[in-house]
Amino acid sequence: MSIIDLTDIESAAQRLQGVLHPTPLARSDTFSRIADTEIYLKNENLQKTGSFKIRGAYNKVSLLRAAGEAREVVAASAGNHAQGVAFAATRLGLKSKIVMPRSTPIAKVKATEGYGAEVVLQGDCYDEAHAAALEIQEQSGAVFIHPFDDPAVIAGQGTIGPEILKDLPNVDVVFVPAGGGGLLAGVAYYLKTINPRIRVIGVQAAGANAIEQTFRARQLVSTELTSTIADGIAVKTPGLLTTELILEYVDDVISVSDAQISSAILTLLERCKQLVEPAGAAALAAAIGCSSDIPGQQSSACVDIRGKRSVCILSGGNIDVGFINRLIELGLAARGRRLKFSIVLHDVPGSLERVAHLIAKASANVIRVQYDRIGADLDPLDVILHITCEVSDHKHGQEVMDALARAGYTAALEP
Repeated sequence: MSIIDLTDIESAAQRLQGVLHPTPLARSDTFSRIADTEIYLKNENLQKTGSFKIRGAYNKVSLLRAAGEAREVVAASAGNHAQGVAFAATRLGLKSKIVMPRSTPIAKVKATEGYGAEVVLQGDCYDEAHAAALEIQEQSGAVFIHPFDDPAVIAGQGTIGPEILKDLPNVDVVFVPAGGGGLLAGVAYYLKTINPRIRVIGVQAAGANAIEQTFRARQLVSTELTSTIADGIAVKTPGLLTTELILEYVDDVISVSDAQISSAILTLLERCKQLVEPAGAAALAAAIGCSSDIPGQQSSACVDIRGKRSVCILSGGNIDVGFINRLIELGLAARGRRLKFSIVLHDVPGSLERVAHLIAKASANVIRVQYDRIGADLDPLDVILHITCEVSDHKHGQEVMDALARAGYTAALEP
């Protein structure tokens, strides 16, 4: 017997009527062209509270309230789950207390408080905040709302499934971001139960791929560390319940790099005018990485989606404003639009001017120059220049390097 059934998801969808924003599912000409196939975007970054997490949180809290089982709820989260639980509890007349790590950006703390929760800053990471939340639950009698490993939460996240089928009945492939696995488990269960022909692909960040390892090993695997810009899916240990569903209903799980994620975010900003958080862009990064010919953008493991109608769930848009600049820089570098190199010059008047002239002649734009006179093997009369240029793509960057080489300069690329 399954952890959830279709009725659970359909009932959750009923409870969420009038609560959620109806997020669009639309074909992207930009990404369809990049991937040479049909790419559709499910815009949960436009959802109320900024992510899909409100679906599972509201469904769970709604069931608790209807059963008269809680007057107060508690949760641990550094972001999206926190806001979903806070909103749901306040709307349904319950108190909520959210434990967040002390490192949580102030904007996310204020947003959670704005939805009516009492925020407790405890611990230096999610695991410590989670432990603190369980202590509060035990002392206060509040009900703990797990971010992913709960049947009601999974069913709530699964309500994206019927929305996809309503808007695109002939969908072939659905890419779903995964951290703890609640969204992936719920969506996969619904889609595969309704139409086994649909392929469901889980997507993780390469630096936090416990579900991918679990999928390959066919048993629960935890990772000791996570290292990724996609904090929304940086989970060390998947859920027991979500793992059971994922192993039964998901077709494949693949990982994408931070560079791929950043590149997808940058393209969404430039071409689609949409702000998507790193976890939210992971599914799209995988889809375009599986069929893109752009250097550095191919996924390490892929599914064949050429000629298929593929949906990418953009799971959230809550991003720390102070972090956007770093993401843009990473995205530009991944797409070859930032060329960084070092070059040794004689420290005499005119040396930099000659190099700058060569770069300008190659139609590149110098945006940063740093002098280094303390190299280990550096001649006293020489200087190392670290130069950052703006170029149009990888090919253009190579043309700049070739122009310098023809002029007799030895330039070394830098990360």
